[in-house]
Amino acid sequence: MIDETAALPPTVYASSRPRAALHLAGAVAFVAVGAAMMASPSVVLVLVGALSVAFFGACAVGLTGRLVRRRPELVLDTAGLDHVQLGRISWSEIAEVRIRAVNTGSALTPHVVELVLHDPAGYLARAPRIARANARMGYSPSFSTSTLPVGHDAVADAMLRHRPELTVHNWGKRP
Repeated sequence: MIDETAALPPTVYASSRPRAALHLAGAVAFVAVGAAMMASPSVVLVLVGALSVAFFGACAVGLTGRLVRRRPELVLDTAGLDHVQLGRISWSEIAEVRIRAVNTGSALTPHVVELVLHDPAGYLARAPRIARANARMGYSPSFSTSTLPVGHDAVADAMLRHRPELTVHNWGKRP
């Protein structure tokens, strides 16, 4: 029997420049609003403004990196996946994949791809700093598809092409 996945070339997703630019514009707008709030005589507005500047400023820095980066954001191959924020994770480490819709209260529903691992501690020992920080807040390794050139369904389909026995729960499917 021939293993069809052995001949399958990697699936490579670069950041979507238009999507990243749109997110960057939004982050810069929130930095500007936060800076304006910091000029207020109200202590509460100054604190909220400072938090907005700090948080969305960090987002803007990260999004600028995505715009200038030459490295793909996500690569799927027969051995596993490589994501810019999560690092390299082999398919054998992944117990299941969950596609989740994030409720933001808007008409645009972002999705995240959550990786449920067999040994989270083993992964975290070598994970990039951002993945370790997210784990301390109780999150499994996950990534958004909002800056990819394809949606969550296409990512899930590509994962299954590379690892057909992978369990994918797509709770983000529309009726």
